[in-house]
Amino acid sequence: MSTLELVLAVAVAALAWALVRQLRERAKLRRWVSQSRLPDAPEAEGAWGDVFNLLQRHRRANLGSHRRLARLIVRSRRAAQALPYGVSVLDAKMRLDWCNRAAREHLALDPERDRGESIANFVRQPEFAAYLEAGDFAQLLRLRTAGGQTLSLQLVAYDEDAWLLLTQDVTGVERVEAMRRDFVANVSHELRTPLTVLSGFLETIQDLKLDAQRVRDYVTLMRPQAERMRRLIEDLLTLSTLEHAPPPPEARVAVRPLLERIRAEAEVLSAGRHRIALEIAGAQDLSGAESEIASAFANLVSNAVRYTPDGGAIRIAWRASPEGAEFSVEDSGIGIEPEHIPRLTERFYRVDRGRSRDTGGTGLGLAIVKHALSRHEATLAVESTPGKGSIFRVRFPAARVLAATQMVPG
Repeated sequence: MSTLELVLAVAVAALAWALVRQLRERAKLRRWVSQSRLPDAPEAEGAWGDVFNLLQRHRRANLGSHRRLARLIVRSRRAAQALPYGVSVLDAKMRLDWCNRAAREHLALDPERDRGESIANFVRQPEFAAYLEAGDFAQLLRLRTAGGQTLSLQLVAYDEDAWLLLTQDVTGVERVEAMRRDFVANVSHELRTPLTVLSGFLETIQDLKLDAQRVRDYVTLMRPQAERMRRLIEDLLTLSTLEHAPPPPEARVAVRPLLERIRAEAEVLSAGRHRIALEIAGAQDLSGAESEIASAFANLVSNAVRYTPDGGAIRIAWRASPEGAEFSVEDSGIGIEPEHIPRLTERFYRVDRGRSRDTGGTGLGLAIVKHALSRHEATLAVESTPGKGSIFRVRFPAARVLAATQMVPG
């Protein structure tokens, strides 16, 4: 073999070897990239090694980006789950894609089972169907659920082909609004009657020529109406003060003289028509605002006097120990039906409106009691049997009880 032939043979062999090597590295690359989850890049030499190293760097960078994105998605989902508002992700055709925990509770959704279903299949009220059809989502929609909840709903576009359905349980807000409306209506009603009476008498006195005795008679009739308005306004101011005042001071409230004073006031109000007893067991006092505690106790005792028929008995009791204290008022009065007891502390709630007005009540006494006691961490419990009487118990926690010689923190 000549030298030329030898050189050509070597060149062909080298070229073949290089081609085989290239094909092997190419096959290695194809096998690597065809895997569903890429492992580290295989080892390679020369130019292919540079290629694999570059791909490996891109892979690691992409893997880091994917991990950061995954963490961000997880955090976003957790944040959405923690929201007190319902969040449902819908597609362009209002079909469910995802929802958080609150939305599941509000709309009875299952994100796995109900995915891809129209939201109209789960919110079936005609008002919601009309809301979707109108396409005006700037306004909030309120719906009553089968479970008695009131939900506030609003659709918000957040992408070209996606919507957010935001829901919020506003049952409590609606209840407060209703209470506010009832409060205004009740105040207006309570003031209208005495004002009408006063206006009528004043017009009569002004328009007619009356002798002095007749004028005095009319003034005598007007006085209870004016007194009724005064009591109502005072109770409204007391209630407003309790609702907006800072926490009560940590002052000592001497219980024994307070209860003796309340019993004396009850005897004056009773005018000898009832047997009133006071029992005190325990030398402990209370920590708080004396005026508020006195108001709560006096309201309970005066109610017992007003709603106990002549000849009945009223027992005021105080039992205290380092573990806590209880103030109770027991009467042999007309009693209260069980269905009324949960609502007794509502403003202007009366079991018998006519009797309450006849006895001089404003309908705010027990509401004042409730607020005064709650400011002192105390609770009110009511036991009653119609026709036999009632017991109102006020329980104070140990933190509010002071021994007779204990100093109040300064």
